[in-house]
Amino acid sequence: MSGNLSGNRVTVFGGTGYLGRCVVHHLAQEGCRVRVAVRHPQSDLFQDVGDTIHQIQADVSDVKSIHRALEGADSVVNAVGLYVETSTTSFSAVHVVGAREVAAQSAGTGACLVHISGIGAELGSKSRYVAARAAGEQAVRDAAPNAVILRPSALYGPNDAFLGTLLKLVRFVTVIPLFGNGATRLQPVHVADVAEAVVRVLGNIDLQGKIYELGGPRIYSYRELLETIVNHLKKRRLFLPVPFLIWKALAAGSALLSNPPLTRDQVILMSDDNVVSPVHGTFRELGINPQPLEDTLSKIV
Repeated sequence: MSGNLSGNRVTVFGGTGYLGRCVVHHLAQEGCRVRVAVRHPQSDLFQDVGDTIHQIQADVSDVKSIHRALEGADSVVNAVGLYVETSTTSFSAVHVVGAREVAAQSAGTGACLVHISGIGAELGSKSRYVAARAAGEQAVRDAAPNAVILRPSALYGPNDAFLGTLLKLVRFVTVIPLFGNGATRLQPVHVADVAEAVVRVLGNIDLQGKIYELGGPRIYSYRELLETIVNHLKKRRLFLPVPFLIWKALAAGSALLSNPPLTRDQVILMSDDNVVSPVHGTFRELGINPQPLEDTLSKIV
């Protein structure tokens, strides 16, 4: 389904993040020349790919650096993500203002743009993170009507933060606390499948202007997901339902720390289902069969 991307010059913002790194490698394998635009270039990354990848210092809050990163680019991927606000960086600054500027400058150069958002992006969300993602999508669409928006579900894969955290929890905790009664539905997706979706989109001009929601082949309740991991590790564990009111109180206390282990937005995210809606395109329209979590779990333990 994808066209020939060999020789395509692609700028990837956020290319040293978890999804970004996978996207960069997939693009390089397609023969693209990839410019990785990041705030802090890391010399030890991408050494195994030869001279098809190079890094450039850029920040989505710095208009001039965005311009430098886009010079000569045929395509652009914005995979920048902020998951915890700090005293110097906000969700709005990254996911709305920064995303708008990347989109506007991409449109100005005529480059194809793939914008990475997330499932469940809604302006009315109680989560500042989710609301900012939704506002960012709107800003991108206004600035670059032909941009493709990809909304992946929770990502898993080698050395991931999501499934890796759950694996550690199951290994070392005999009584596992649940968010509520563990009924929140999730549709985790392998990071490589999302990276492949980026490649497919960039290789097909007919997909411009569309939205795709990307989830794995199975929907789990949070408890079912934990049970799957428990069974895989051959452990015996007890599950303890914990009301969301308590989780919110814990998050409020954690907010006093410089690096909180739990945030208000994380609690809100775990109270809402995170599954693909029937309204937008999916992996099926992109010709991708997403990997079952059960088939890959043993590879990331």
